[in-house]
Amino acid sequence: MEAGPGGVTDNVLEELQRYVGFSSDDGEALRELHPIACAHFERIADVFYRRILEHPEARKALEGGESQVGHLKVTLQDWMGSLLLGPWDAAYFERRCRIGRVHVRIHLPQHYMFGAMNLLRQELAAVLEESLRDAPARAARLAQALGKILDLELAIMLHTYREDLLAQAARAERLATFGQLVGSIGHELRNPLGVIETSLFILKGRPAAAEDARVTKHLDRIGEQVEVANHIVTSLLDMIRSRPLVRAPLRLAEVWASALEAVAPPGHVRVHAQGLESLPSVEGDAVQLRQVFVNLLQNAVQALGEREGEVRLTADVPEDGARRVRLVLEDSGPGLDPAIRARVFEPLMTTKARGLGLGLALVRRILERHGGGIGYAPAVGGPGGARFVVELPLTPEPS
Repeated sequence: MEAGPGGVTDNVLEELQRYVGFSSDDGEALRELHPIACAHFERIADVFYRRILEHPEARKALEGGESQVGHLKVTLQDWMGSLLLGPWDAAYFERRCRIGRVHVRIHLPQHYMFGAMNLLRQELAAVLEESLRDAPARAARLAQALGKILDLELAIMLHTYREDLLAQAARAERLATFGQLVGSIGHELRNPLGVIETSLFILKGRPAAAEDARVTKHLDRIGEQVEVANHIVTSLLDMIRSRPLVRAPLRLAEVWASALEAVAPPGHVRVHAQGLESLPSVEGDAVQLRQVFVNLLQNAVQALGEREGEVRLTADVPEDGARRVRLVLEDSGPGLDPAIRARVFEPLMTTKARGLGLGLALVRRILERHGGGIGYAPAVGGPGGARFVVELPLTPEPS
């Protein structure tokens, strides 16, 4: 067995290897099998993807669509090569976990993953049996090693599914607790805020208030702060509501223009948009998607503060066969602290002195309800600050 650097990864890998009984002798047997099997990799990849394309439900899980099958066949051949050549170390484990996370991200049902692995098992076992028909003892030894490594592959894939399940459960528990707290506090705060607003209206109508500039100034300040408090309560309640989506075909260029008008960036912030006009329509709730753009744009403007800078939005349809649009919003601010990047879309996660950390959480919630998503990455080139990548599905084509 080839061991990688120490840590949690090694602990999990070593435990899985022990569980399936994978040893250094099995590694040697797999390397011995490689020159026998590699001549069949291309044929096996053809069989593998032909089977997927013949099955309507399995075909839906092809990331990138059928146009990517040629590339995926090459990737599968590389996978079979590393399966038999190793090394089966921490780097191997991480590569396999990344594959598993892709399966999770595209919502591939586990039974298709099991079926796919069983097909590969059958094809490789048939090659082994046919090639070593005259050497049964050797064939049995290599077949045993092949079975163990494929069992290990399945175990790693299931490990990533379990990771995702636990993460979803933890997130759901946090959101449930958050929702209960917000629902209780939000509704309780509405009452005193309503009383303050009513009293403020009465006071502003008094002649004495109109005659005294200082009184007018303080009443206006109270009104502004009540408006801020109401906005906070509304944002909190929006996070826990599941308002029905009013879906309709829409142009994202128009949604962006409306959001830009609402935010009205100050003069020292230059805003550029490219590619929006050429996008095909998407199906969604224009009001809620406008909120996505408003929140992202406000964050970018606030990140720049008083200094001059720019915000850039670029939009396109990726040429990978997947039916989705991609929007990348970048700013020339300082970017996010690496310590909070992994949790930036969680409620109440913020670095702003007066922020609640609800804007990005609401953005993710809206996009996920539309079948899309959002991710963060430091900007590379361009303005050079924060970089948010938004994806939305295209309007389904008519059958």
